Amino acid sequence: MEVALGGTFDPIHDGHRALFERAFELGNVTVGLTSDDLAPKTRHDQRHIRSFEERRSELAAELATFADAHDREWEIRELVEPTGIATEPEFDALVVSPETETGGKRINEIREERGHQSLDIVVVDHVLADDGDVISSTRIVKGEIDQHGNVTPEREGRETPS
Repeated sequence: MEVALGGTFDPIHDGHRALFERAFELGNVTVGLTSDDLAPKTRHDQRHIRSFEERRSELAAELATFADAHDREWEIRELVEPTGIATEPEFDALVVSPETETGGKRINEIREERGHQSLDIVVVDHVLADDGDVISSTRIVKGEIDQHGNVTPEREGRETPS
């Protein structure tokens, strides 16, 4: 099975890792990584996003680990539009998070317009941080949590060790 997923992945966290794990369980994986131009347009906040090459390097290291564990092939491709690579005919499934499920449905509409078979949309639940809220790159960048969802000492009301 050929599996697609996409995102900005800045920084990568355990929620992303849940997406990667599910994708590699299903088959060979192609990840669409948002371009430098597209990445800010897909964000709900206006924070700084690292360059495509920096994000690509970190993503490649993560994907290699999952691919080795599942004996799968993988590829990273640049996304220049939100519907990205998943509208191409070679894919069988799209792995999404709950907030991107609607986008997956739009991708299937585009595929049908183009005469391609619909993708299986596989929704992976959010991974929660220790405080019960969703792990997100935005929360990590704000210093609320780390990549594993651990609440930072400042947020727990403790002083940071010097």
